[in-house]
Amino acid sequence: MTSLAIAANALRKSYGDKTVLDGIDLAVPAGSVFALLGPNGAGKTTAVKILSTLITPDPDSGELRVGGHDVATEAQTVRAAIGVTGQFSAVDGLITGEENMLLMADLHHLSKEEGRRVTAELLERFDLVEAAKKPASTYSGGMKRRLDIAMTLVGSPRIIFLDEPTTGLDPRSRHTMWQIIRELVTGGVTVFLTTQYLEEADELADRIAVLSNGKIAAEGSAEELKRIVPGGHVKLRFTDPAAYRNAATALGDAAARDDDALALQIPSDGSQRALRSLLDRLDADGIEADELTVHTPDLDDVFFALTGDTNIPAQSAQSAQSAQSAQSKESVR
Repeated sequence: MTSLAIAANALRKSYGDKTVLDGIDLAVPAGSVFALLGPNGAGKTTAVKILSTLITPDPDSGELRVGGHDVATEAQTVRAAIGVTGQFSAVDGLITGEENMLLMADLHHLSKEEGRRVTAELLERFDLVEAAKKPASTYSGGMKRRLDIAMTLVGSPRIIFLDEPTTGLDPRSRHTMWQIIRELVTGGVTVFLTTQYLEEADELADRIAVLSNGKIAAEGSAEELKRIVPGGHVKLRFTDPAAYRNAATALGDAAARDDDALALQIPSDGSQRALRSLLDRLDADGIEADELTVHTPDLDDVFFALTGDTNIPAQSAQSAQSAQSAQSKESVR
C-alpha cells in the first residue's frame, strides 16, 4: 500500500466570518505530484501555508499529517522534512546566487564544507554555474525561479510545496521548470503544486483537486476529471452525400446532423471502448467516413464547470490555446 506524504482531514480555516477552507480532505501519495486548482481567492495558498506550518488551521479541523508527522504537535519535525517555494521569490537580489545558496546552507546548519558541496551540485543541476558569482538582481525571472527552488532543495526535503511556481515565466522557462519538477519526482520527492496554469496541472499532476468555495469540488487524475464534464464527441465527415445520408440513417437520433458540411456528431466519452463500438457499428453497415475526429473536454472545461468561473485568467487563456491544440484527434482516410 502506498504511503501518504500528506494527509488532511476536515481542514478548516476562517478569518472572522469568512470561511476560506470548509473542511477539505487531502491524501497525497509519496513520490507523486498533487495539483490544487482553483480560482483566485479559492484558498490554495492558505492550504499550503497551513500544511507547511506557516499558519494554524481552525481549532475544529481534523488531523493533519505531513511526512507522517502531526502538523499541530510536531511542527518542527514537519519543517525539517519539507521545502516551500512561495508565490514570491525568496531570493535576495543584493547578493550573488552562490551566496544565496550558502546562506540557505547555513540556515540548515550544514558545515562549511558540506554547504559548499551542496551549493556547487545544485548550481550545476539548475544550470546556474555561469551566473553564480553575479548579483541575483541581474537574473531573469526564470533564473530567479530556478535559484529559488535550488535554495529549497538545500536541506534535501522529501516533500516540496510549490505555490504557483511558474507564474509570470515565459513558455521556455515554464517548460524548464516542468522538467525540473519531473526530475524531482523521479528522485522520490513528493510535490504539492498550486497553479493557475491548467495545462501545467494536466502535464505534471498524478492527481488534481479542484477547490471552489472552500470545498473540494472534484478530485482525480486529469483524465478522470475530463470524463465528468459533458461535451465529448466524435465527428464524422463525408465527401459523398450518399454515404453521409446512409450514416445519418444508420445512427439515427444518436447523431447530430450538419447537412451543409456533410458531418455527423455523436456524443462520446472518447474512450477506446466507445470508439471501437462506434467503428464496429459503422463497419456492420458498410459505412466508411472520410474523416473521424475525437474531441474530448480539457481541464479548462472542467475548471469552469466546477468553479463557475468564466473569467479566465490571462495565463489560463494561454493554456487554453495549448490544451485545445492537444485535443485527441484521429483521422480515418
